[in-house]
Amino acid sequence: MADVADLALILFLPWFAILGALYWFYPRSLERSAARRRFDLAALVFAFIAAFIAGRWGYFTAATGIEAGPIWRQVLASLLAYKAFLVVVGVAWAWRGQRFR
Repeated sequence: MADVADLALILFLPWFAILGALYWFYPRSLERSAARRRFDLAALVFAFIAAFIAGRWGYFTAATGIEAGPIWRQVLASLLAYKAFLVVVGVAWAWRGQRFR
């Protein structure tokens, strides 16, 4: 059942890679240092972990608590995984802008 629960995350991997690349390369006005690279890498890893956990949680929550059909599990898992990734990357983007001016 784990492979079905992770389908939403697998389908979002290319989009997460695009968003992660945009986060990594922009804005170009910030200094590029080893500390910034470590911060960016940690933020992207944390965003992926948050998306994984949120997707799993959404899948199993929909499986037990919502009677809207079998597709609802994947829909809720996708929505929560995407939102978790965006929230973490958005917070990291703002924090990075303050930290590495």
